[in-house]
Amino acid sequence: MIGYLKGILTYKDPTLVIVDVNGVGYEVKISLYTFSQLKDMDSCLLYTHLQIRDDAHTLYGFFNREEKQAFLQLISINGVGANTALMINSSLTVEELRHAIVQEDVAVIQKVKGIGNKTAHRIILELKDKIQKEGIEAGIPLSSGAALRSEALSALLTLGITKNIAEKSIDGILKKYGSDISLEELIKLVLKQA
Repeated sequence: MIGYLKGILTYKDPTLVIVDVNGVGYEVKISLYTFSQLKDMDSCLLYTHLQIRDDAHTLYGFFNREEKQAFLQLISINGVGANTALMINSSLTVEELRHAIVQEDVAVIQKVKGIGNKTAHRIILELKDKIQKEGIEAGIPLSSGAALRSEALSALLTLGITKNIAEKSIDGILKKYGSDISLEELIKLVLKQA
């Protein structure tokens, strides 16, 4: 496996670079995010993932480890291939993607070309717990609004409120009052609306 390439950029375009490493030119597919970071550079270090298939060996390159990790998580999902994952990395930053998954924001993920409703839901379903666990292990708390929303939603579902109604009510109340509202107040206000 090729973990990274460090060398001179001999060719650059928004989807592909060629990195010269000691006289060998490696063709590497990249996202628009990585291209934006590399466009003014003459040499680079790219974290890579080598995909071996019957018809091709393809190197994918990433400007940082976080982008590579997001790519690997995406391609682990049934129905999300490397090109689709690269398109997601090109359209959303790692933080935007993680936020959309944790918030279960299907609309943000669906804005990516080629991602339909079913695939967006599958991405959220399969990655939400992983992303939350990684954040906890790294000591990165969810934003207070996200944690508050999640706890309130869980409590309301337990109380028998349907998910769609609960989510709409919670989002409306959080927009109006902000994340300074207490969990108890938030739940009471939703119950009054339901």
